[in-house]
Amino acid sequence: GGASGGVGVVGSLRRRGSVLFCCILGLGARVWLGRGGFLLDRLMAGVGFHGRAFIPLLSSFACAVPGVMAARTIENRADRLATIMIAPLMTCSARLPVYTLLIAAFVPDRPLLGGLVGLPGLVMFALYAAGILSALAVAFVLKGTVFKGAREPLLMELPAYRLPNPRDIALGLFERAKVFLARAGTTIFALMIVMWFLASFPGAPEGATEPAIQYSIAGMIGHALEPLLAPIGFTWQIAVALVPGIAAREVAVGVLGTIYALSESGDALQSSLAGALAASWSLPTALSLLAWYVFAPQCVATLSVVKRETNGWFWPAVMFAYMITLAYGASFVTYRVASALL
Repeated sequence: GGASGGVGVVGSLRRRGSVLFCCILGLGARVWLGRGGFLLDRLMAGVGFHGRAFIPLLSSFACAVPGVMAARTIENRADRLATIMIAPLMTCSARLPVYTLLIAAFVPDRPLLGGLVGLPGLVMFALYAAGILSALAVAFVLKGTVFKGAREPLLMELPAYRLPNPRDIALGLFERAKVFLARAGTTIFALMIVMWFLASFPGAPEGATEPAIQYSIAGMIGHALEPLLAPIGFTWQIAVALVPGIAAREVAVGVLGTIYALSESGDALQSSLAGALAASWSLPTALSLLAWYVFAPQCVATLSVVKRETNGWFWPAVMFAYMITLAYGASFVTYRVASALL
């Protein structure tokens, strides 16, 4: 059941990621996106960046890995490192399964502004906005401290407008889909198999009154981490989901499906799991987990690429440390404020 749920999440994520990559490739990084960087240069100057950072940050909305790699176009080392450090704060497609699950479970489908926008859509927009604003805030701090220095002027060639080549777009999508499926078929699927094993063994003893997963290895891990995460409202089930989620954020949905013994996949898993979470979690806990996912560095692939791009583990370690600190702090404030108000 957990493995099939993981496959469903992978398929949903692949569709969302392909759409985002198609839009970016269609705009054409050298033509349309280049002009976007030129137009946003003055705005980004407010946080010490220049327009060349626009393309890596935009690419990070699909996935932070190509966003980090796209920072190679930035010649100044300090600007390049600063761009790499904030790229994972952009809301990548791997966060969307968790966002949609929690919004479906806890946010009522209530129309606002005369039906022009719904409350779930407004919450999703707020999550995207939180990622962007936090990235700008971190960029401002980094450029004023660690990467302090004179801002270099933007010099770039603007080629003539042209329509995107369908063949180039198809080849680009094929390459990205191949890389993602290789990752999905290894990292994500393997993690789901491991989580199924950890959640199933050892079995419950005779006469047990609690669910079987309470007595499993996964349950033991979750209960061991629960005191550390209790101040931000996380349950032991969330603690179990966060551990494999370090390798890939989207795995958390499939892991929760395994924990709650759901055998569906795809949209059916999302629907059943949303009902189970709504019945067992409080609203402050759900809001705290959303805040966690805005900041948490739960993607080993991104950290690995940062290591390769910076030729060492120092900057990946700094990235992990500051993002995990932001995530815990944001979740703590969110949980405490929501508990006091609701």
